Amino acid sequence: MNAKRLLLRLFEFVAPGRRLQVLSGDSLPLRLPFRALVLARDDDEDWCVGMRCPCGCGRKIELLLIKEAAPRWDLELDRNGLPSLTPSVWLRDGCRSHFWVRKGKVIWCS
Repeated sequence: MNAKRLLLRLFEFVAPGRRLQVLSGDSLPLRLPFRALVLARDDDEDWCVGMRCPCGCGRKIELLLIKEAAPRWDLELDRNGLPSLTPSVWLRDGCRSHFWVRKGKVIWCS
């Protein structure tokens, strides 16, 4: 593991949990914030959640939430408003990151 990834993982461990920002519409903005998850909601229907890859590669990750999609994810907020995603996020190409988002924290898979 290179030094940049090690520092990002350490920062993730000590930093406050990621928050959820809700936007109107059925698509994500072109630029995503550094740490927040962005939820695209249109007419009370959640379409997708997006985030920048936590490994630091800068990749935009879009995860579909609509029931008709395959694959699809579930988004839950705890009582403090911290997001969790199910199932894990596994990028099969590029940086090949594999992680969970639990209570706003990225938990890396081995």
